Amino acid sequence: MSDEGRLVAGRYRLVERIGRGGMGTVWRAEDEVLARQVALKQLHTQPHLSDAEVATLYERTRREARSAARIVHPNVIVVHDVAEDDGRPCIVMEYVPAPTLGDALKDGRTLPPDEAARIGLGMIAAVRAAHTAGVLHRDIKPANVLLGAGGRVVLTDFGIARTDGASTLTQTGEMIGSIDFMAPERIRGQDPGPASDLWSLGATLYQAVEGRPPYRRDTAMETAYAIATDPLEPMRQAGPLTTLVETLLAKDPADRPTAEQTEQALRAVGSGAPPTGTAPSAGPAGLRPDDTRSAVRTSPARHAPPEPSDGDRQDAGDPHERRRGRRRPRRALVPAVTALVVASAAAAAFYVLSHEGADQAHAHRTGGTAAGTPSATPSPVPAGYHLVRDQRLGVSFPVPDGWKPKKGPSDEVTYADPSGLAGITIGMVDPAGSHPVEHFADIEANTKVNYDTYRRLRMQKTTFKGKPAAVWEFTFRGRARVFRAIDLGYGTVGGREYDIYVSAPDARWDTYRPVFDHLRDGFTD
Repeated sequence: MSDEGRLVAGRYRLVERIGRGGMGTVWRAEDEVLARQVALKQLHTQPHLSDAEVATLYERTRREARSAARIVHPNVIVVHDVAEDDGRPCIVMEYVPAPTLGDALKDGRTLPPDEAARIGLGMIAAVRAAHTAGVLHRDIKPANVLLGAGGRVVLTDFGIARTDGASTLTQTGEMIGSIDFMAPERIRGQDPGPASDLWSLGATLYQAVEGRPPYRRDTAMETAYAIATDPLEPMRQAGPLTTLVETLLAKDPADRPTAEQTEQALRAVGSGAPPTGTAPSAGPAGLRPDDTRSAVRTSPARHAPPEPSDGDRQDAGDPHERRRGRRRPRRALVPAVTALVVASAAAAAFYVLSHEGADQAHAHRTGGTAAGTPSATPSPVPAGYHLVRDQRLGVSFPVPDGWKPKKGPSDEVTYADPSGLAGITIGMVDPAGSHPVEHFADIEANTKVNYDTYRRLRMQKTTFKGKPAAVWEFTFRGRARVFRAIDLGYGTVGGREYDIYVSAPDARWDTYRPVFDHLRDGFTD
């Protein structure tokens, strides 16, 4: 018998069923006391549950109402009441006549990155409000995001939320929530924190732009295992959202951005402009902000080439200068090292990816065993590239046709594109220090001391060719534009460390990023 038309708690007339899940049904109802439409969440009868399990379910429902009621924010569903219906608690909420983000993404449909960023802004605003109120949502997913009129984004369903100071209702070994959007630490049985909600937000954004959850497998068990252990599948349609989503999906909660940083990055992606409040500082190799020499130049210890007449090349800072001292063993590092400034529109100030990061995702995709390389055998030279063999460093690597070599230190090889704004550099440290990530961190620490505007996109440990490796990605602003760069360093203690570096204008990063991928995949030593 249908419940349609039935009166609940002597006040709420059930009008239309608007949603149904495994645990309950959501109705559009008429509040006959205040003459307004509401949404009423009604629990299903669960005959297979014990009395204790039913009591837990009912208490979880009441806590959902209390959790949501603590948060007053336009992006969070408003809870009006908790009513009793035949001994079962029902949550009475604001009625938002709108589809969910899950509805918009059915059948693999996707959203453009700017629209996903707009929705993400509403979500992160709700998350920040919840966390400020001491509430963890723990079930952020597309189905719990309402897309209301006028562009309003509403986070709903706080059914498994946890409130600070409240005891847990989850038994040991029990996982409550949607597996596709459950953070790795929850899969491992660890206590969730605010970063867990941010991972779920990242997984939601991933599906929004890629058409599927990031770790979807054939079974829930396989999905859980993939979330906990597998590298992230590379994103192909995320555009300027790529770095943000990758950082949100870091395995280690400590490597994820904060909610504030996430909001800043989403706002920047939506506006198509870098975050405000940043200013150019010294460029690489200690260059002054007013330095307008060519984007490709030799070490500061050497004479710089003449300034180009093409004003488009006159950017303060050097997009692929190999900093002297950076190529030396760690014991020889000196204070005058690179200053890297201004976060990009996509990433603000993020701490990135766990050990199974984006570069390992490439290996996962191609069946390889090391991050960023498909196998121990290099890829064939791709069309439009030619193979370069450098006897000084003892390496071979592909270079785009038309890119020309530039003079530099004996422990570096540099090639620049015809514009002079994009370049490749292969560097070597001999002997290598304890780990490439520590080498990069030393330089970064020095940079932070001297230049308080420095921000990174990512710095992560990984492996490459079976050896310890690190990936460092960043942006910095020249006189006329923002540059982006990525650096892969690998090697073993006491041996050689090789660094593979590509930089280009940030606005054209999607065009130049494949250069790094081909360089990395075809590199041999």
